[in-house]
Amino acid sequence: MNYTRTSIAIALAALCATAASAQTAGSTVQRDVNQQERIEQGLQNGSLNTREAARLENQEATVERIQANALKDGTLSPAEKARLDKAQNQVSRDIYRQKHDAQSGNPNSASSKRMQADVQRNINQQARIEQGVKSGTLTNRETASLERGQAHVNRAEALAGVDGHVGPAEQANIQARENHQSNRIYRKKHNEIEK
Repeated sequence: MNYTRTSIAIALAALCATAASAQTAGSTVQRDVNQQERIEQGLQNGSLNTREAARLENQEATVERIQANALKDGTLSPAEKARLDKAQNQVSRDIYRQKHDAQSGNPNSASSKRMQADVQRNINQQARIEQGVKSGTLTNRETASLERGQAHVNRAEALAGVDGHVGPAEQANIQARENHQSNRIYRKKHNEIEK
């Protein structure tokens, strides 16, 4: 009888730990969605120019690498969570500062429209990852892999906009990366073996 209770208690503790870890991973991915939405909104209303958005995308890439490294072992420790929160808080402050400085952008320029489209795609990809975490179709390890992929996409956006302009060829390169990442998200959510 004691053995059964102990086994049940251990199983429940493991289940709770797994659920808490997934919930924590989901909340960090939700913050990515929120930050990307704020960047897009800044581009759309002109409070961010392309160069500022590129710098913020570079910071987002760093946050996603931190997430990927923290989750690659399948768990998110309190220390890793604290480091990730600190990085996300810094990006949040920088988004606010950039949106409220004296610089402005032209939301109707071709370059801004390209960056807006790329950031919107980031929002969609991050939302898909978040949904996978919340539904349980993505493990923390799979989430780590996908966050690393998102970091590569964000880094490409940052490099494209570093000069304040995103050209058609640069956007085509970013879109190819985004398409690859989209396929990876689909495969991991549907438990297909990645090539």
